[in-house]
Amino acid sequence: MNRSRHRAALWERVPGGLDGRRMLSVAFVDRTGSGLWEAVSVLYFTYVAGLSLAQIGTLVAASGAVGIAGAPLGGRIADRLPLTRVLISLQTVRAAAAFALLTTDNFALLLLFASVGSFGDRSANVLTKLYAARIAGPERVRYQAVSRTVANAGWAVGGLAAAGALAIGSASAYAWLLAGNALSFLGSALITALCAEPPTPSRTVAKSGRPAPEPSPTNPWRDRRYLAFVATETVLFLDDAVFKVGLPLWAVHATDAPHGLVPLLMVINNVMVVGLQVPLARFGTTTPAARRLLIPLSATFVVAGVAIAASATPGAGPAAAFLVAATIAFTLAEIVHATISWELSIALAPDAAQGSYLGVHGLAQSVQRSIGPLAVTAAIATGPAGWITFGTAIAGTCLVQHRLVRPRAVRAPLSVPSITVSEH
Repeated sequence: MNRSRHRAALWERVPGGLDGRRMLSVAFVDRTGSGLWEAVSVLYFTYVAGLSLAQIGTLVAASGAVGIAGAPLGGRIADRLPLTRVLISLQTVRAAAAFALLTTDNFALLLLFASVGSFGDRSANVLTKLYAARIAGPERVRYQAVSRTVANAGWAVGGLAAAGALAIGSASAYAWLLAGNALSFLGSALITALCAEPPTPSRTVAKSGRPAPEPSPTNPWRDRRYLAFVATETVLFLDDAVFKVGLPLWAVHATDAPHGLVPLLMVINNVMVVGLQVPLARFGTTTPAARRLLIPLSATFVVAGVAIAASATPGAGPAAAFLVAATIAFTLAEIVHATISWELSIALAPDAAQGSYLGVHGLAQSVQRSIGPLAVTAAIATGPAGWITFGTAIAGTCLVQHRLVRPRAVRAPLSVPSITVSEH
C-alpha cells in the first residue's frame, strides 16, 4: 500500500502537470508500437511482402533519407501552427502510412508508404521534445529524462511482444505486429488530443540557467554557432550505432565471448537507461551544468573505446568482462549525453524559433543513422586500434563542443525560474 502511494506521489510530481503526464503516456504507447515493428520490419518485407534483399536495402535507405527532412520541416511548421494540432496530424499520418503497408506488396507503393511514415516519425519526435520544453519550463531536463525512461520501458514491452510473435513465425503474426504499430500511433493521437496547447515561447521571460544570448538569427541555417553545435552532436550520437551495429558484430567476429552474450549486452543497456536516466539528469539541469558534464563525458568515451578494444583479449571470460565494461561505459555516455544534448539544444535556440532550431538539431540523429554504421564498421575493420581511435575522436568532439557552447560575454543569473506573462 505504501509502495502504491509512493508511486502515485512520484507520478504527481512529474513536471508539466496533467498534460505532462499525458505526454508520457504518449511516449510509452508510441515506443511500444515501435518496439513491435522495428524488430520484425525486415522480416515482414522479406516473408510477407516478398521483397529481395536489394529492394529491402533500397527501401530502408530511401525512406530514411526522406525522414531526414522531417525534423527541420516539422520544427518549422510548429513555430507557425498550434503544436498539439500538428502533433495529432503527424500521428494520424504515421498510422495511415503503417496501415497502408498492409495493403500491398508492390515495391513502389511500399517505398512511398515507408517514406511517408519515416517523415512523420522524425517530425513527431522533434515536436514531442518541443512540447516537453514548453510544458515543463525550467524543469525540462528532468521531464525529458522521465520521458526517455518511459519510452525505453515501452520499447522493451514492444520488443518482448515481438519476440513472442517471432516464435510463431507466421505471416499473420508479422501483419498483426504492423497493425499494432499503426494502432499505437492512433492511440498517441487520441491522448495528444486531450492535452492543452502549451505556452508559446514568446511569453517565456527566462529559462533554466540560460545565459542571456547575443541577438541571434531566427533562421538556424544562418546561425553558424548552432550549425557547428549540430555537427558535433552528430558525432556524439554515434553511441547509437555502437549498440545497433558495432557491439554485436565485434562480439561475434572479433572476440572469444559466447554469442549468447550479445542480447544480454542490449538488456544491460536498456536496464541502465531506465534506471539511471532520471537520477543522473539532476547533474545537468542548467545550461552551465550541462556544459560542465562534457568533460566527464569525454573521459567516459575514452574508457569505452579502450574497453571494447581490450575485449579482443584471448579467452571467453576476459572478452565477456571487457564487453560488459564497454557496454556500461557506452551506456553511461548515452545517458549523460542525452541530458547535455537536451538542455543545450534548447538553450542555444532563440525563443521565437525554438521549433525550427530543434528541427535542425534533429538532423544530428538522422544523419548519424547514415554515417554511424560506416564509422563503427571502419573501427571493426581496423581492430582494437580502431576502437581506441573511435573513442578518442568522440572524446575530442566533446571538448570541441565544450568550447563551442561557452557563455557569451554578457551573462544572466545562472538559475532564473520561468515566468509566464499573463494574457490579461
